[in-house]
Amino acid sequence: MADGLRKGLTSYGDAGFSLFLRKAFIKAMGYSDDALNRPIVGITNTYSDYNPCHGNVPQIIEAVKRGVMLSGAMPFVFPTISIAESFAHPTSMYLRNLMAMDTEEMIRAQPMDAVIVIGGCDKTLPAQIMAAISADLPTVVIPVGPMVVGHHKGEVLGACTDCRRLWGKYRAGEIDDNEIEAVNGRLAPSVGTCMVMGTASTMACITEALGLSLPMSATIPAPHAERFRSAEASGRVAAEMAKTKGPKPSEILTPSSFRNAQVVMQAIGGSTNGLIHLTAIANRSPYKIDLEAFDKLGREVPVLVDLKPSGEHYMEHFHHAGGVPKLMAQLGDLIDLDAKTITGQTLREVVANAEDVPGHDAIRSKANPIKSEGAMAILHGNLAPRGAVIKQSAASPKLLQHTGRAVVFESVEDMTLRVDDPALDVTADDVLVLRNAGPKGAPGMPEAGYLPIPKKLARTGVKDMVRISDARMSGTAFGTIVLHITPESAVGGPLGLVRNGDMIRLDVAKRRIDLLVDEAEVQKRRAALAPAATPDWARRGYAHLFNETILQADEGCDFDFMRAKGK
Repeated sequence: MADGLRKGLTSYGDAGFSLFLRKAFIKAMGYSDDALNRPIVGITNTYSDYNPCHGNVPQIIEAVKRGVMLSGAMPFVFPTISIAESFAHPTSMYLRNLMAMDTEEMIRAQPMDAVIVIGGCDKTLPAQIMAAISADLPTVVIPVGPMVVGHHKGEVLGACTDCRRLWGKYRAGEIDDNEIEAVNGRLAPSVGTCMVMGTASTMACITEALGLSLPMSATIPAPHAERFRSAEASGRVAAEMAKTKGPKPSEILTPSSFRNAQVVMQAIGGSTNGLIHLTAIANRSPYKIDLEAFDKLGREVPVLVDLKPSGEHYMEHFHHAGGVPKLMAQLGDLIDLDAKTITGQTLREVVANAEDVPGHDAIRSKANPIKSEGAMAILHGNLAPRGAVIKQSAASPKLLQHTGRAVVFESVEDMTLRVDDPALDVTADDVLVLRNAGPKGAPGMPEAGYLPIPKKLARTGVKDMVRISDARMSGTAFGTIVLHITPESAVGGPLGLVRNGDMIRLDVAKRRIDLLVDEAEVQKRRAALAPAATPDWARRGYAHLFNETILQADEGCDFDFMRAKGK
């Protein structure tokens, strides 16, 4: 099999000429024949001036290149799409599959014997792993790492859990304009991803649990020297993989490794977004994520990592307490320790080397968990025939069984216009309902599931309400919030049939979310629905492709033709 520069020659009808031309042009970069005859490690560059989460990528790339060259291989850096959560319109999720396609095709199109993907901000790691599985080239994943913590008036701050908490105080009139502006400059004190257990941290931990990145790589803070030493070590590993042509993702990812990732996601108090991404990742392989099995794990796996929004600490504390290896050691037989990793080690060897850090309580034992059950529960019922998810570890216990009157918002725009209207008919016992915010309806399934508490209630001290939607929610958010209701309202899901004043019952213990309306009335409402039509925003280009092929949340929101077996 061809390797190095001879791999994947451009088609000119003459292979010898193709190689001659390739070498002639690349020598314009100043490379010697010795350099060009070595195994090639491709390195994705996801740096962008729009992406502060990836602000350390140039330093990571330099460290990776050093590691590759010290091991006798040749590094080639190439750009891909860069997605930053707060800079992507309409949502970063809308662009995840585009990044996955870009990354996969660039891996396929360019000669490389192994690839290093560098990502962090919420949708980049899943996009890159989806691409790597589909391309099935030996791959090392490097997370960019979390920010260090911020401080305000003697209080430790974490983006973006405290973004939301303090913004809520501002909306409630507890913080004035000057203070919220001061907070704005202190929430993100360094480059890197959010330093709480949001989606970026969740995906970094999942990646390590899957065996696709080096031990401890999920938790090292972005500005720390250790982050760059880890990147150099990743370069060395990738160089060896380029020489030996493995292991490939298809050799690492097994039913056991996917189960390990689900166990870790529950134990860290992970983001609900992580479930969508892991589902999409698995669907690029021969395996699937079974939502019922995931829910069963949630009943068996306790939350052991004491991190916001489920606990009190931050990612740097998790790191200094021993990171993912120490967590897996605490999980014991809940983890399949015979699962393989890219280094050639099994997780058993990784766990055996986990650091024992006395005095740290960011990682608890199974005998002293943060929560006795895992982070997430899967709900069904007549509102969610194909499922919904709730992050019970970040919910108010008193609201986990609740019946209330529906207050319905037709769209994100409708919610924005009316949620703070003093005339809105709403009480703290009601259930806020947002629809047309799913993969197709929004589009791009925005993180709008964290419906704000109506201002008139917030100013009376209301901190939480039951909120349900077909949208997503940031992993940094707290609240009793039911998400990913599937199928979404825009494709005829029952959420589109709810009316103001209907009673809705949430029962997390029974894993139910139900509309308490007579079935005959439900069918009458369904018959009155307008037929689906292509929206104006989806007439052309990527938007058209997205609208025509996007899957629902229970299938990972990938494009239907991008799964392992295609459409």
